[in-house]
Amino acid sequence: MLNAFTDINWIGVVIATVAAAVLGGVYFGALVPKQYLRVLGRDADQAPAPTVVAMAGPPVCLLLTVLASAVLVAALELTSVGDALVFGLVVGIGYLVAMTFQIAINPNFPHPIRYGVLNAPYFVVVSLVTSLVLVLV
Repeated sequence: MLNAFTDINWIGVVIATVAAAVLGGVYFGALVPKQYLRVLGRDADQAPAPTVVAMAGPPVCLLLTVLASAVLVAALELTSVGDALVFGLVVGIGYLVAMTFQIAINPNFPHPIRYGVLNAPYFVVVSLVTSLVLVLV
């Protein structure tokens, strides 16, 4: 397993991280911004001002997620589109979506199920895209 660190596809990591960030901007910034605020219990005029953490945090987290996937792709020696899609679904649903719901299920989220449902498509798509990039690049 430690050998997988030397087999990381760094070009794929960069491409997948940029793709995930762009998809996040499109999804949360253009497709569902009002719905996102609603599931957080806020009105459109209550959107928080952007901060350094809010702007830099998601790309850093995406990079870490992509790196973890890159290690697993290398360790599992995934090479086909089919392998990438199965892996992407397992990671997307089994880890990313499950953790989204787990994080949302606390008293600070007024609509935890709606929050999870709104975020789930993004995480599944990003996991599939990441997996495909890591296998194909």
